[in-house]
Amino acid sequence: MNCAVYTRVSTDNQAEKDFSSCEAQEEKIRAFVKSQNNWEVFKVYSDPGYTGATLNRPALQELLQDIREGKINIVLVYKIDRLTRSPKDFYQLIELFEKYEVDFISITERFDTSTSAGRLLRNIMLTFAQFERELASERTKDKMLERAKKGMWNGGIVPYGYKKENKKLVINSKEAEIVKLIY
Repeated sequence: MNCAVYTRVSTDNQAEKDFSSCEAQEEKIRAFVKSQNNWEVFKVYSDPGYTGATLNRPALQELLQDIREGKINIVLVYKIDRLTRSPKDFYQLIELFEKYEVDFISITERFDTSTSAGRLLRNIMLTFAQFERELASERTKDKMLERAKKGMWNGGIVPYGYKKENKKLVINSKEAEIVKLIY
């Protein structure tokens, strides 16, 4: 059986952590593959620094193309949310896997998706993964709002007439004169 190993972390910071890095995920999946009879790793597909909120990831697209070409029998991930955090995208991927007779296994969340109980568990896990992503987004927005209220700069291109000092925007007097002249 040709196995595809898929790994992903959403931020560069996560990619550097030993326990959650793509390399750590790959190592655990390879150990799982070795414990199975007649399974072989065909290829490792890795998307470090990509969000699970979208399917527009280079390694994932390459994996999907290899599935369409009949090169893969099983897709293995460390956790289901490494593949996607969107229930809609997950269902789309599962339909593609089923169309090409490709099995999907999350090695830390073993469940049988051919049973109604297994599908329920999969759906619950996906719902919680999406909830976790939305909570992280809300926390980030709240943090940025609080920083703005304190007069702190949240990033991006510094507007003409200002400069960044100590995480705050301050008037750049030379550029400010030009802005006044314009108005």
